[in-house]
Formats: sequence, C-alpha cells, structure tokens
Amino acid sequence: MDIRIVSSFKEVPLERWSRLNGTSSANLEYAYNPFISHAYLSSLEESGSASPRSGWQGRHVLIEENGELVAATFGYAKSHSQGEYVFDHGWADAFERAGGRYYPKLQHSVPFTPATGPRLLAVGGDQRERLMGTLAEVVKQEAVSLGLSSAHFTFLPQEECEVLEAHGYLHRIDQQFHFQNAGYATHDDFLETLASRKRKAIRRERREALANGITIEWLTGRDLNESVWDQFFAFYTDTGSRKWGRPYLTRAFYSLIGERMADDILLVMAKREGRYIAGAINFIGSDALYGRHWGCIEDHPFLHFEVCYHQAIDFAIARKLSRVEAGAQGEHKLARGYLPVATHSAHFIAHPGLRRAVDDFLRHERADVEAVGSYLREHGPFRRNIAEEQD
Repeated sequence: MDIRIVSSFKEVPLERWSRLNGTSSANLEYAYNPFISHAYLSSLEESGSASPRSGWQGRHVLIEENGELVAATFGYAKSHSQGEYVFDHGWADAFERAGGRYYPKLQHSVPFTPATGPRLLAVGGDQRERLMGTLAEVVKQEAVSLGLSSAHFTFLPQEECEVLEAHGYLHRIDQQFHFQNAGYATHDDFLETLASRKRKAIRRERREALANGITIEWLTGRDLNESVWDQFFAFYTDTGSRKWGRPYLTRAFYSLIGERMADDILLVMAKREGRYIAGAINFIGSDALYGRHWGCIEDHPFLHFEVCYHQAIDFAIARKLSRVEAGAQGEHKLARGYLPVATHSAHFIAHPGLRRAVDDFLRHERADVEAVGSYLREHGPFRRNIAEEQD
C-alpha cells in the first residue's frame, strides 16, 4: 500500500479518480454525485476559486495498491472557516482566547458546496470498509504530525460518519430541507398531498411570481454558452456581494464546468422583455437534483421561490429524480414541500481540553437539532395522513 498526499488534481488522472465510488455517472454501482467528480473539483482549483491564494491549500490523500488508485479523500489545509457551511468559528475563538492556535486546520469537504456526498472514496468489494478506515487514520495522523488543531469531514453520509466515529472523530448533526419525490407524475400530483391552505398558497405564489411577463427557461448541455455564463455570473456576483461581501466563485469556474460537465448542470433562468433577469444553478446527480445558488438583477415578488424551489421540483418530477437537495438553511422551504433532513459531519480535535469542550457542545447541539427537526416535520405542509406515512 502506497499513501500519497498531493496538492493538486493535476496529479490525479481523471480515469483513475473516476473508478472511485460516486465520482462518475459511468460507474453504475454507486449513485453519481457531481460535486465529487474530477471535473467539479479540478474546476474549483484551476479557476482559482479554491486555491492556496483563497485559503484552500490542497491536501488530497491517495491510497494505491499495485499501482492502482483504490481509495482517496479530497482535503484542504485551511487558514479560515469561510465557505464551509458547518460553522466552527466559535470553537476557533474559544481555543485562541485560551492561548491555542486553531488555524490552520484540515478540511475534507467540497469547497463552497453544502451538499452531502461520499468523502471516504474507495473502490468496491470487500476491501472497501478497510480502506475507509485507513483514510480516517491517515487524515487524523496527518493533523497530529503537522501540529494542526483539527481535521473535519463535513456533509458526509451517516455510514461514513460512523466509520470516522470508530476512529475517534466527534459526530455533529445539522439539518437541511429536501424535497422527496414520491413517484409523482406531475406537479399537481405533488400539490394534492399538501394541506388545502398550503396548496392554494403555492398556486397563488407561482402565478404572482410570473405576473410581470416573466417566463422560465431550463438550460443544460449545449445551451450553456459563454453568453449565458456571463449573464448568470452577473446575477451571482450581485447577490453574492450583498450576502458575503465577496463572492467565492470566479468567472473562470463557470466556463470550466460548462466545458467539462455541461450535461450535469441545470440553469433555471427567468426572462422578462427579452433578457434574463434572474437564475439559479443546479447540478444533476443520478438520483438527485442539487440546488446551489441563485442571483437576480431585478426584484419581483416570489421569483426567488419560483426559480429556486418550485422549478427544481418540476425538473425532478420530469426527470424522475428521487429528491431535490435545496442547499443550506432556510425554514421558508418547509411551506414549499421541502422537509427537514439530518446532515452529518465528523471532527477530530487534537487538543484534549478542546476536544472535551466540543464533545459536550455537540451532545447538546444534537439534541436541539433533533427536537427542532421533529417539530418542523410535525408542522409541515402535508396532509396529516401523508405526514404520518412519511414519518
């Protein structure tokens, strides 16, 4: 077994990476997740979006046997906690006030992408569990040997979180809101499962969103030309500047993903008087649609909900995808048919005192998140009998 840590996806051949679980739509053994594809991760790097200059120094772990890549995890040495969506700023502040040094740390996640997917990547077969455990140990030992405060795996499947827990990582739970496609033939079939008041509210909201002569277009594949990306980037930077101060993604990122994975991308674009005025970018997996971010240059009532949530449901039903993952936060999604779903992360804390404090915090936080999730599911938009079936 040969273990290497590389700083760039330029050192990882596409065909070798695509053998690992979830990384390629051609590998039918596992559900394809576009965010862990070589195309997506390398585009983040090459565009300068996730780079040493922006505080994301590549530390990708590769495990090879007999010259073949059999396991890997993508990771970064981070000098900050921006662009992660699982917040540890409080941990960093407490540790540094106590005289410790929290940064740099190791972060194993898809930069700027709060979507659950495999992190402990391995080829199939009976060796997979062993390889996942090896990755967990390698990352932990890397943090210790470099004198780093911590190593974090975020937005990973629960079964991978359990592997990491067995190797000394702490378990954290948060929640997102997802739409579950119960085999609906049309959007109206979905609406019939909602309580009458919620159903009427959505129909009214969708009418009003398009009331000012606005039309909606779905763009994917060859539709995604440079002119379209220019317009969408203008939406993204306008909204991102107001939300974060400085948008994370560069214009070059969109050109690269358009070149490398256009068939895995859905742009929902709103047009008025012959020009695009708003849009949302989604990524298409083998069984899910992943909503990422949106932007606009005109404000219209309910347009955000139409472009980001209702159109995503329409697309998932049309493509027979099992769910829509609508990104981070947002209890407003509940009224539009998106229910709370637990998300998982795992954290190795090297300092014993900080570890005890974080462990205690997470124990209380898990109870709070589970209580809130139960309350929200109980007060969801579905008819009572439907809600009971979903529970």
